[in-house]
Amino acid sequence: MPSDKDAPLDTAAATEICEAFKPATSDDLIPILQKIQDAYGYLPAEIIAEVSRRTGLQVSQMYGVATFYEQFHLERQGRYTIKCCRGTACHVKGGRDIINAIKRELKVEPGETTGDMRFTFETVACLGTCFLAPVVMVENDYYGHVTTKSIKSILSRYT
Repeated sequence: MPSDKDAPLDTAAATEICEAFKPATSDDLIPILQKIQDAYGYLPAEIIAEVSRRTGLQVSQMYGVATFYEQFHLERQGRYTIKCCRGTACHVKGGRDIINAIKRELKVEPGETTGDMRFTFETVACLGTCFLAPVVMVENDYYGHVTTKSIKSILSRYT
C-alpha cells in the first residue's frame, strides 16, 4: 500500500490557481508559487508541471524563482518550522549549543524534517531579535534567552 507521501496529489487547487491567474504572465510567478505553497505546503514537482502546462509558464522559470527565494520549499515540510538563529549575538550567547540541543532532541540536522513530519529544523542568519539572544522561533512564536534545558519544554508545546 503506498504511503501518503507516494499518493498522487489532488490537482483541484492547482486548477483554481491557474484559473485565478488567467492569462498568466511572468509577473504572476511569485504569487502563483505562493498560492501553490499555501495550498500544498510546499511546491510539488507534479503540481509545478501541471501549472506550467495550464498557464504556459516555463517550468524552468518556476524553479528559478522557487530556488532563488528562501520562502519556497521544494520538499514537504513539517507541521511546524523551527528556526534557530546563528547570528553573532546568538552565537556569542550560546547559539551553537542551542542548535546542537535541537539536533539531539529532534534527531535531525538543519534543513531536515522529522520522520513524523512534525518539525522542520532550519538555522537562519538572523531573526532580528538580538536583544533576546539566543533566539528560537517556532512558526510565528519567538523564544528568547533560550537555554539547552528549555528546548524540550519549547518543543513540547507543539503537538
